Amino acid sequence: MFESLTNKLQDIFDRLSQRGVLTEAMVDEALREVRFALLEADVSLAVAKDFIKRVRERAIGAEVLKALKPGQMVVKIVHEELVATLGEAGKLNLNGPSPRVIMLVGLQGSGKTTTAAKLALKLRKEGRRPMLIAADTQRPAAVDQLRTLAKQLNIEFYDEGTSATPPDIAYRGFKKAEADGVTVVIIDTAGRLQIDETLMNEVAEIKRRTNPAEVLLVASAMIGQEAVKVAEGFNTKVGITGMILTMMDGDARGGAAISMRAATGVPIKFVGMGEKPDALDVFYPERMAERILGMGDVMTLIEKAQEAFDQKEAERMAKKFMKAEFNLDDFLSQMQQVKKMGPISNLLNLIPGLSRYKEEIENANVDDQFKKLEAIIRSMTPRERRDPGVLNANRKKRIARGAGYVNSEKNPGRELQGIQEINQLLKQFREMQRMMKMVKGGKLPPNLMKGF
Repeated sequence: MFESLTNKLQDIFDRLSQRGVLTEAMVDEALREVRFALLEADVSLAVAKDFIKRVRERAIGAEVLKALKPGQMVVKIVHEELVATLGEAGKLNLNGPSPRVIMLVGLQGSGKTTTAAKLALKLRKEGRRPMLIAADTQRPAAVDQLRTLAKQLNIEFYDEGTSATPPDIAYRGFKKAEADGVTVVIIDTAGRLQIDETLMNEVAEIKRRTNPAEVLLVASAMIGQEAVKVAEGFNTKVGITGMILTMMDGDARGGAAISMRAATGVPIKFVGMGEKPDALDVFYPERMAERILGMGDVMTLIEKAQEAFDQKEAERMAKKFMKAEFNLDDFLSQMQQVKKMGPISNLLNLIPGLSRYKEEIENANVDDQFKKLEAIIRSMTPRERRDPGVLNANRKKRIARGAGYVNSEKNPGRELQGIQEINQLLKQFREMQRMMKMVKGGKLPPNLMKGF
């Protein structure tokens, strides 16, 4: 997501930062490239022109041209204007009498049904009692899909199949939720391949009969230049209160996020970052702007860590680390905790400066390496994990076979490859133990600590 735009912007700003003095002509040249980069990323022409105009007005002012580091000042201005374009962080309006109704609308294929389940799970984690209502009768599989997701996540569910009308289903589901003491109702409505009167009349009637606190447009980040037309269409006909962008973890060029927010003035409230039920993140404009400009997203990384890591376990591990008692069992436990945060390649992209190495990170297959390490450690006995020093040649062969490194006609050296990877793991682990002992003894050199 935003990979192409991020790389282009970083290249432009790197060149600017290398120049000690900026002229108005240099700024215009750089902003012309920024404009092309935005258009290539599927930002609408009107939004791109307005954005560049605002940046230029500030960038050719005295604060930039006379600044000590003018290139960095331009980056700062672009960042601030990008945040302004993306708008404020959206919050759900859930204050008021229960049940509060959230209606999801959007085109077919935007991910409404999956998003409905993700949102219900998120609200339940916040202490609310959600219910899912299947009001998409145009696609029979949608009802079955939502029912399956609700069962998997243990969330209350209401449907009447596909025989009743969506407004009737939504209304009767709302009344049942009211009687059962549900606090939040999420209605999954039907979509079409494009906006039409039938679709709009249907969602408008559901809105009239259930009086939702939120009408959220679910839109795929891969929608491209159609983004503005779709967002404005739903906003004009139905009146949306917010947006949820899905498929933000894919290879979409990302301009939809910028275009829809700028065109409608409606806040983006959540972004879908994967297929897993918990892959729905609150949208923060400043964090998104930092990602677009390749600055990473440390706050999101910290929040993911806080959600994934058990506090008591973390404290126990810290004590073992400081006592230099960290073993392969502990290493395996830490890998399990990190895996809860999502794909390693995605996490590395949240670290400032690493987004430009995305291709190298993906080519390194970091997640596959984690799986190999996990398989190797799990193939060891408890004693071998606690004391890797007992590992001799025969034990390593057994571990390699247990981890799946079995010789075959096509690959007769597979077992040897496994032994080599075991040796590499042990070498890295011994280096880690050496560093822990240096930390414990207070002998770690400052330059080594910086590198560590």
